Amino acid sequence: MKPTITLLFLAFVGFYKIHAQIVNVESLRRVSDTSKWSGAASLDIGLIKNTQSIFKITNNLRLQYNTGRNLYLFINDLKLEQIENNSFVNKGIQHIRYNRKITERLKLEIFAQSQYDAISDIKFRGLLGVGPRFKLSKNDNFRFYLGTLLMFEHEESSDQSIEILRDFRSSIYFSSSLYPLENISIVSTTYYQPLLKQFSDFRISNQTSIGIKVLKNLLFKTSFTYNFDTDPIIGIPKTQYELTNGIVYTFD
Repeated sequence: MKPTITLLFLAFVGFYKIHAQIVNVESLRRVSDTSKWSGAASLDIGLIKNTQSIFKITNNLRLQYNTGRNLYLFINDLKLEQIENNSFVNKGIQHIRYNRKITERLKLEIFAQSQYDAISDIKFRGLLGVGPRFKLSKNDNFRFYLGTLLMFEHEESSDQSIEILRDFRSSIYFSSSLYPLENISIVSTTYYQPLLKQFSDFRISNQTSIGIKVLKNLLFKTSFTYNFDTDPIIGIPKTQYELTNGIVYTFD
């Protein structure tokens, strides 16, 4: 199996807040020029430290269908998390994305996402976005991409005293996928997401994952994520980070 299967690293940016969240879809793509189904299932174990210590277990399912000109991506992400010594709580994300190939270097992206998060009191959060995606390099071992999207956010808190948020944001990302050896890959993505009506309100996030293929269909991965938000909700720090380790089983 080609080393590009390490693009299946199923590690989302794990800092879920009522005011901000960035999902790293770049780490979920599978590079393929053939018309076929592919997918992966993963299990992650992680420790997050921000205002509290959080232990989490993540299970993720990814399905992709690629016709060469059209790409369909579906992601279902479920998490169990424990804050300090409290009991586990649930959170989840469903993400659908469509890519339409315009030229060899240009694609059109459309996506929709829904989520819930008991820890952050998110009753429902929806995203809808569209924009171009540019391929900056054709080298199979060194791939670089740039995306510029416009997205609409709708957020409802479990706390009814908090006003429902509806805003438009720009989402600009730069992604690199490096394959220095046959069984090793490094995938890094940086996002910049300013609020359109107030550019001083922005989010910056970077996720870097290193993967090692241990068996034909089995990967070991380590991911580090850094997130900065200029305007988080009260009680949430502006800077957060996450380190996770896990295994990924791929199929096609």
